[in-house]
Amino acid sequence: MGDMPYALVTGPSVGIGAAFARLLARKGYSLVLVGKHPEGLQAMADELDKSLHTECELHIADLTTIEGIESVEKLLADESRPIDVLVNNAGFGLPDSFRNSTVEDEQAQLTILATAPMRLTHRALPSMLARGRGYIINVGSVAAFIPANTYSAAKSYVTVMSEALSTQLEGTGVRVTVVAPGYTHTEFHQRAGMDMSKLPQALWLDANDVAEQGWADVQRGKAVSVPGSQYRVLTALAQYGPRSVIRKVATRRPGPKLRD
Repeated sequence: MGDMPYALVTGPSVGIGAAFARLLARKGYSLVLVGKHPEGLQAMADELDKSLHTECELHIADLTTIEGIESVEKLLADESRPIDVLVNNAGFGLPDSFRNSTVEDEQAQLTILATAPMRLTHRALPSMLARGRGYIINVGSVAAFIPANTYSAAKSYVTVMSEALSTQLEGTGVRVTVVAPGYTHTEFHQRAGMDMSKLPQALWLDANDVAEQGWADVQRGKAVSVPGSQYRVLTALAQYGPRSVIRKVATRRPGPKLRD
């Protein structure tokens, strides 16, 4: 790879992850693309090479496993190719409620949504701090602000972690932002077998808009980025409304899958 700065994106094949990969390529970054499916990673690398001549390194890893996470930690520790931008995007939601899901599926969801961002952020920080620069974007969800399910719980962890780090790292040159989108046009819901056809069109976000907003907000040093005015209103209501009402409304909504 060349002399360009490097960005590492997890889950970059489709949806929000793909939008971040394209955005960072346009910004002049060489990319390290991390995902579970080789075909999807190669397709994204071919697209970026053809359109922008972006150099891409592909790394196959299953981030529902500790072994997969450890393999990405090694990439972040490689001082010969320092990572200036880390985008923790990979994730999925479960189609069943907690009482109907398996503990194995719940653990896999928790690992990819919470453990992976925590460990990769922890590993990326030392070299970023030593260089005095770096951006870490953790893709969360507005689900973090409502007590709906274990997806919400995992996203709450990532949100609070990111907020705390954003404050703790002030003045270091390293910035951490959690991007909390709502329903976004991706393949996320189809993969989970969810029929979202009845959801009002006004609630849908565009993945490219989510990435653009997230990038602008991390540049500003903003701790939490909530794309879309409709979700900024809903998030405020969720945070300051009566908790008993929020719980009842949240548990009646169509599942946890608010992002890809």
